[in-house]
Amino acid sequence: MLKFQDYQYERPVLQEDQHAFKELLHLFTNAPSADKAIDAIKEINTFRNKLSTLFNLVYVRASINTKDEFYQKERNYFDEIEPEIKAMNTAFYKELIKSPYRMELEKQLGSQLFEIADFEIKSFSPDIISLLQKENKLASEYSKLVASAEVEFQGDTYTLAQLGPFAQSEDRSIRKQAVTASAGFFESHVDQFDSIYDQLVKTRHEIAVKLGYKNFVEVGYLRMLRIDYNAEMVDVFRKQVQNFVVPLATKLYEKQAARIGVDSLKFYDENFKFKTGNAKPKGSPEWIIENGKKMYAELSDETNEFFQFMLDRNLLDLEAKKGKEAGGYCTFIEDYEAPFIFANFNGTSGDVDVLTHEAGHAFQAYSSRNIGVPEYIFPTSESAEIHSMSMEFFTWPWMELFFKDDVDKYKYAHLADGLQFLPYGVAVDEFQHLVYENPEWTPNERKDAWKQLEEIYLPHRDYDGNEYLESGAFWQRQGHIYDVPFYYIDYTLAQICAFQFWKKSREDHEAAWADYLNLCKLGGSKAFLELVKAANLRSPFEEGALETVIRTIETWLESVDDKAL
Repeated sequence: MLKFQDYQYERPVLQEDQHAFKELLHLFTNAPSADKAIDAIKEINTFRNKLSTLFNLVYVRASINTKDEFYQKERNYFDEIEPEIKAMNTAFYKELIKSPYRMELEKQLGSQLFEIADFEIKSFSPDIISLLQKENKLASEYSKLVASAEVEFQGDTYTLAQLGPFAQSEDRSIRKQAVTASAGFFESHVDQFDSIYDQLVKTRHEIAVKLGYKNFVEVGYLRMLRIDYNAEMVDVFRKQVQNFVVPLATKLYEKQAARIGVDSLKFYDENFKFKTGNAKPKGSPEWIIENGKKMYAELSDETNEFFQFMLDRNLLDLEAKKGKEAGGYCTFIEDYEAPFIFANFNGTSGDVDVLTHEAGHAFQAYSSRNIGVPEYIFPTSESAEIHSMSMEFFTWPWMELFFKDDVDKYKYAHLADGLQFLPYGVAVDEFQHLVYENPEWTPNERKDAWKQLEEIYLPHRDYDGNEYLESGAFWQRQGHIYDVPFYYIDYTLAQICAFQFWKKSREDHEAAWADYLNLCKLGGSKAFLELVKAANLRSPFEEGALETVIRTIETWLESVDDKAL
């Protein structure tokens, strides 16, 4: 079998591909019957999958090693041609929605494809290609800048991910030094981070205006394919988080301060949960993978097959190393029907979270890999995050494999972290709304806006005199803000759904897993709220849904004896 390192990459020749695509599109538009139209669509999809495969190979290999000159050049090339590829896709979508066989095509392909086509058409015009190229270059510039971090700390050099364990040290002075060192990297490049984002905001605003919109907010929602909910519904959800979650999150931080024995919780204390130390995996990355293999073998036949597929083909790159981009992600390499997981293991509990979270994405893509419509391999982002966040909870029965005697610590911190994340998640979303509604803002005005949002959603936060963080610049470390605008509320909506799966799996694991498996197999064939319904979950927008699940979590957390942790 082919392994990831054997997957073939050859730079596409844009002019040749554009010519080939025109011929395929001509076959579709001149199809004499619905059956022939379907045949033409299959050929078009094969063509599109080839280009997507090449793009994803470049993206993965360039992010694994930002010092690899060949793949950095190829990434730059794709930054240039990606808008041209988008133009080809849009041309297909335009012909698709006006096809004389639309009724028959919808029956076979599903109406969701036509909704996606409509949104993609509304968010693109050939007039904005040069602006999209500029946007791509700026987003790549941000990723490379963060990946370039080599921070001097205690006589050695570390990446930002490798500093993570020190920020969880039992020694408070080391925690403070580590957080200060990490913030110091961003502070030393603050002008670059400001400049990149300022250019991105202005470029995106210009894109919106050229497309005929008031500002980029509307374009952002179109790009994220928010088909069955809108900004007004999101605003109501944010207010619910403010009313029901912020007070509880603040109370949990107060309990944490007492638990770790500090008079006042500082920012550098937030990731230190227990006086005897945080739960950590009790072995090496290889040991974690071996236990992951056992966990997925026992969880279900489907997860056993999936995880073995990933291991056999080397579809995981997990350890943090110099020159590697920050964060974690899952992508899908179409021509090989293969998910790929990228992460930065650093010896903290986050390593296990990644193994379950990104594997949730990968398992869903593996489950729907034969769905036949490229747009359906992954669902829209908020739906995709249900798979990942819920997998974190479905694997709870196996957490003792990784954490041994600290398993209760892990579960408490994991659930509390999920709840405490919600205020930050909606703050990031509201920040982006404000930024794109006010594209003329200066960098300092954006930082002032962030500071005000922290007072609303994160009132506990105390940066202990760190000038950079107190200036309102914390958001600069959140890559989504630069790279994928408006991709963040998705995590909070999905978290409410994942909490429901947590509750259901404790009551009836078999029924909850059946609902989850069905959701994974549906891929992106339905919009968010339809997928939520198909999984027998309550919509996060439904009155009372958020409050009910939050109260259940609060009860569970209160039932845990702090002294036992």
